[in-house]
Amino acid sequence: MTEGVEAAVQAIRSGGLAVVPTDTVYGLAASPQLEAPVRRLYRAKDRDPRQPTALLAPDLATLLELVPELRGRAASITTALLPGPYTLVLPNPARRYGWLTGATPEAIGVRVPELTGPARQLLDRVGALAATSANLRGGPDPCTLDEVPVEIRHAADAVLDGGELTGTPSTVLDFTGPEPRVLREGAAPSAEALRLVATLV
Repeated sequence: MTEGVEAAVQAIRSGGLAVVPTDTVYGLAASPQLEAPVRRLYRAKDRDPRQPTALLAPDLATLLELVPELRGRAASITTALLPGPYTLVLPNPARRYGWLTGATPEAIGVRVPELTGPARQLLDRVGALAATSANLRGGPDPCTLDEVPVEIRHAADAVLDGGELTGTPSTVLDFTGPEPRVLREGAAPSAEALRLVATLV
């Protein structure tokens, strides 16, 4: 296991895993473009393969390139709420990234986090990440690198230290049905986001 931005970039590009800081908690990340690295991520975390994992993009333009079906209302919601500490579950009619979507291939979770420093450099260079909290199944979300379980650190090919984070994971909002649903209250108030979305045409 190696440290630093360059090591994390090489790990992701070569199909490995990296422990990385996000805007909320430390995550375990892999390339979202191929199935094998994501399956390795699931094994490292002992994560239920039916659980989805978020697709992280460095900016809105890249996200819309990665999931070009995010048009109309889905694009309006994405533009209104991102970048920010939200994970948005949106329609995925082309069933892209099936290895990220778990038991719901018709939906995909997306994030555009507000990052600075080494985490920003990493995401800009690799273009996208598949990322989930760097904890073991059911464990607490780590806000420092020292809080990442030793099993996760040993499974990773690289670690990137971003200092102490908030420790509160993103707020997860599901916009795939007729009415939005709050799947997890997190780093940003869901009520504020839902009020904003309700004003969209």
